[in-house]
Amino acid sequence: MRPGTYRSIRHGERGITMLEVLITIVILAFGLLGVAGLQARLQLAEVEAYQRAQAIVLLQEMVDRLNANRKNSIAYAGATAGTGSLGSAVQDCTGMTGANLDLCEWHNALLGASEESSGGNQVGAMIGARGCITNPTVTAVLPREFVIAVVWQGVTPTLAPTSTTCGQGAYGDDATRRAVVARVTIGCLQNDAATGLCVTP
Repeated sequence: MRPGTYRSIRHGERGITMLEVLITIVILAFGLLGVAGLQARLQLAEVEAYQRAQAIVLLQEMVDRLNANRKNSIAYAGATAGTGSLGSAVQDCTGMTGANLDLCEWHNALLGASEESSGGNQVGAMIGARGCITNPTVTAVLPREFVIAVVWQGVTPTLAPTSTTCGQGAYGDDATRRAVVARVTIGCLQNDAATGLCVTP
């Protein structure tokens, strides 16, 4: 082999330059930052979804309680529950009956009394959970309509709910207030023959 041939083969071989390594590291760093940001957003979305699922369960619980006590449904109108912060002292519902028992237990559930941490704190509900029951129709007349709302504080601001005023202004920026709402109508099953007015079921 001639001496010049060896030199030309060696000169044609090239490795990775330092600049190429740095560019690769920068691209990888941006990719990893994107993945970390996506992970954080996924965790926030998971918290929001969990809180919404809890709120729907608590809303349905009160709808069922109200439907089960239709004869005394007017006793639920204007009630608010869970107005304390998460982990606040729960109420003692011993000896209560009817609507008072329903509202007391709903209040405790909104405060998270259904689950406790290892330290004994109530953690089974949403952040700042509140419940409201309103009766926008004339309360003495059937059919009666009740609006049941469960509200809580979301993690990130979105749009303020317009379906209810329950908890309005309680969470600072109203765009962090979340709400689920149900309407319950207590119908008239029978009219009085003499007056034509609805008889309470």
